[in-house]
Amino acid sequence: MIGQDLSVVAPEAVLAVFAMATLIWGVFSRSGEVDRVILYASAAVLAVVGLWVGMAGTETRVAFSGSFVDDGFARFAKVLILFGTAATLALSETWLSRAGSMKFEFPVLIVLSAVGMMTMVSANDLIVLYMGLELQSLAAYVIAAFRRDSARATEAGLKYFVLGALASGLLLYGASLAYGFTGTTTFTGIATIVAEPGPISLGLLFGLVFIIVGSAFKVSAVPFHMWTPDVYEGSPTPVTAFFSTAPKVAAAVMLARVLFDAFSEAVADWQQVLAVLSLASMFLGAVAAIGQRNFKRLMAYSSITHIGFALMGLAAGTEQGAEALLIYLTIYIVMNVGVFAFIL
Repeated sequence: MIGQDLSVVAPEAVLAVFAMATLIWGVFSRSGEVDRVILYASAAVLAVVGLWVGMAGTETRVAFSGSFVDDGFARFAKVLILFGTAATLALSETWLSRAGSMKFEFPVLIVLSAVGMMTMVSANDLIVLYMGLELQSLAAYVIAAFRRDSARATEAGLKYFVLGALASGLLLYGASLAYGFTGTTTFTGIATIVAEPGPISLGLLFGLVFIIVGSAFKVSAVPFHMWTPDVYEGSPTPVTAFFSTAPKVAAAVMLARVLFDAFSEAVADWQQVLAVLSLASMFLGAVAAIGQRNFKRLMAYSSITHIGFALMGLAAGTEQGAEALLIYLTIYIVMNVGVFAFIL
């Protein structure tokens, strides 16, 4: 059984082992050229694993007693995440060299963040979801403040850490409420309880609201977007390019996974919430962008607006809506990588 489980999580395991191996190589190497080699090697490995995941077939496989699922929805999102991460990593080399910030730790942290994002989109259990989310977030907090000699970058890292920790706490509180009122952390088990006749319990409804709020922080949906402009502006530009692509996809797909797999029978309870988040994000992102004088702050409001459009797919509450979400995110990633290529 362990061998079967490991075959399902093989892409994540390969990236985790690669990250640890390059970390050891970078620490014990005396050559400054190793930093650049590790960066390009990391981008190449991410792209190769993306191809591997994309050609893995169409069957749905589960691991670890159903807490980790590898289906078409997850594989599509993983391909977006891996190629988007590889592209932003490859684009960052010139900027990092020019700024004197070419360190081997940067690509290692990016790869570990990618492992967390892949875990997020395949999670079929609240504990696995939180584990993937924190792996992604902890690496992101560090790279936001990667330029330690910059007061702006340090401020961006601190703001991201404080508000990100608050969002994680809200999501974890919602998960604990969901567990308390259903007796299970698996999405399948929660879906069984939700599908029972009659309205869902008030406690479980509160849990769902907290999970949506925590996820809305991660995707920068209004009114939980307040960290985004400052973090985008203060972070190193390659980090801003990374934040605006793969993590957005991972958080949006994670929210879709929770809503469609665990709370699919309670569409009426979460549909209106997502509609409000979507409308507010589209409106505020577009209006607040008008007065911006900084490219990266402009891109922050752009990402807020785009998340509003993407959430329309989830608000529909249908399979076609989820497909539309993935199509929109695909176009969004290609567009953003192109825009940040020009900015860099």
